[in-house]
Order: sequence, then structure tokens, then C-alpha cells
Amino acid sequence: MLRIGLLTSGGDCQALNATMRGIVKTVLNNAKEKVEIYGFEDGYQGLIYGRYRKMEWADFSGVLTKGGTILGTSRTPFKMLDTPEADGVEKVPAMVANYRKIKLDCLFMLGGNGSTKTANRLRQEGLNVIALPKTIDNDTWGTDMTFGFPSAIDVATRCIDDIHTTASSHGRVFVIEIMGHKVGWIPLYAGVAGGADVILIPEIPYDMDNVVAAIERREEKGGRFAIVVVAEGAISREEAAMKKKAYKAKVAARVKPSVAYDIAEQIAARTGREVRVAVPGHTQRGGAPDAQDRIFATQCGVEAARACLEGQFGFMVAQRAGKMVRVPLEDVAGKLKYVDPDSDLVREAKLLGISFGDE
Repeated sequence: MLRIGLLTSGGDCQALNATMRGIVKTVLNNAKEKVEIYGFEDGYQGLIYGRYRKMEWADFSGVLTKGGTILGTSRTPFKMLDTPEADGVEKVPAMVANYRKIKLDCLFMLGGNGSTKTANRLRQEGLNVIALPKTIDNDTWGTDMTFGFPSAIDVATRCIDDIHTTASSHGRVFVIEIMGHKVGWIPLYAGVAGGADVILIPEIPYDMDNVVAAIERREEKGGRFAIVVVAEGAISREEAAMKKKAYKAKVAARVKPSVAYDIAEQIAARTGREVRVAVPGHTQRGGAPDAQDRIFATQCGVEAARACLEGQFGFMVAQRAGKMVRVPLEDVAGKLKYVDPDSDLVREAKLLGISFGDE
């Protein structure tokens, strides 16, 4: 008997179900013994409290194109892992006990950075764990891509495309807020794909003088409108020079909903232009996975299942230079993958005339 567990942890994304389908289908088609599948509900909370259900192949039929997660998800912050739950339950001992109670041979964990740190902790506790890189932010260390990222780019790009027509009709400057608190992968890719004039990301602190200059240059060339893509975590040069505690205090004291509104107000005041803010928000996590996401998610699922059948555990499935690889969890846990300000795409965007507010 081969017993496997599945859980999806952290923020949702479009290709979680496609990934689980890849795991289950590969295991069932290739295992030499009978297989039992257990799905934990609402992420690590399901593993902590023993909320799971036995699943069959039929549960994964038709989910390739379905966004979200059929198991549900939740956030269990790693920094709180050794803090008991409100009812006194010790998280790690409870997860270990429930894993062993079901007599699992492997736990497949679909999650991002924090979830992967927890997976590594469970590995250290002696459990057989395989992680799969889920996050729309594409910020997981050790892999060139995460599932959820391609679909999020598509959603964000469609938003920018749609804003173009209304911005042009009214001759407005639009500030579009794209998800990305700590890293700017989605704003960068969607901004380039959507033809933005300015892209502001956390990795490249901006100067408002440069942002305004870029908008004015476009107007001087006859541009009727301008598109400014702003990451949730965009940061000015002045803010970047602040101590971490002081910056956090400034953000906490912000009156407006986000930095995008602050930037829009400054653009309006300094240019005299009509400025609007658009926030696609959680639509970037929603809907069906696109074709690239379905393929990559399936690859992750197949490779993870193959490793399980080979008796290999304690790693994260990843893609590097187009090849599927296995990266040890201890090498991945706790690390973020940032946009390189000197990367080819940033350099090429600048040659196109896109401003990042740094020059």
C-alpha cells in the first residue's frame, strides 16, 4: 500500500488543481501497489487538526482547467509555527502525529516561500515531504518559474490592455496597481506585455522627478495618455534609505489605500493631468489557468510523483534552464527570488523607453 497526502498552503492561484491532478494521475498510472490518497483541507490547518478526506481518481477528473483549489487553503505563518494555536494545540507535534496516524508514505505540499519553510521543518522532523512551487509572485528561490505566475501575468496584462482604451478616450494618466509586495515579477512582465510607460517595482527605488519626466516626455511626443504600472511594494529612493522600522511606521500611517494612490496624487499635482487608479486585485489569482500554467503545473506534478515512486523526498520540484530538477528543501527554505535590476528584461524595457523611475 502506498499512502500519499496532498495539501495546498498559502495564497491560492490558478494552477493548484492542475498540479494535484498531475501528481495523482502519475502515481495511479505507475505505482506497483495499491494507492490511497488523502487530501488535507485548508492547508496546514487540515494537517494540524486532522481534517482530511480520502480521495479517488474521480475527484481529480476535470480539474485541469479549474482555478483555485478543491482542497481549500489557508495561511499558517512560519514565524508562528512554534506558537500554540488559540486552543492550545502545538502545531508541529500535531502535524507529525496526524501524518503518522494515517501512515503516510509521502506528503505533497503545494505552496510558496513560507509554506516551503514549514515543509522543510517537517522534513527535519523525519517526515517524507515533497514541495511544489506555487505562487503568482514567482519569488520562490531555486526555480525559474512557479505555477500561478503565467496566469497572473495574463490577468494583469488584460487589465492594462483594457485600461488603454479608456485612458486614450479621456486623455488620462492611469496608475495601475499590480500585485507584488516584496518582488516585482508580475508588474515587470505585465508592464512590458501591456505597453506601460512607467513600471515601478520594489527592487528599483524610484524618484518622482523621473516618473513625472517620463510622463511629460510622452505628452511632448503627442501621447494622449500614459500608463503607470505600480507594484504594491513600490518604494521611493527616500523610503529605501530609511531604516526598516521607520519605513514600516510610515506605511502603517498611510491614509490612502496604497502607494498607488499616493503616486497618482503626486502625478496629478505636478503635471496638472487627470489621473485615475485601477486595481485588478485578487482577479490576478482567479480564473482558469492559462495554457503555459497547465503545462508547467502538470510537469511539476509528474516530476514530484515520479520522485515519490523512486523513494526520493525532502526536496522541491523546480525548473531551471527549461529542465525539471529537484532542489533540496534546506537550500530553498527562507529565500526569496528578486528581480535583478540589471536583468535582460529590465535593460530591454529601458531601451524601449519604459521608465523605472530610477533615471
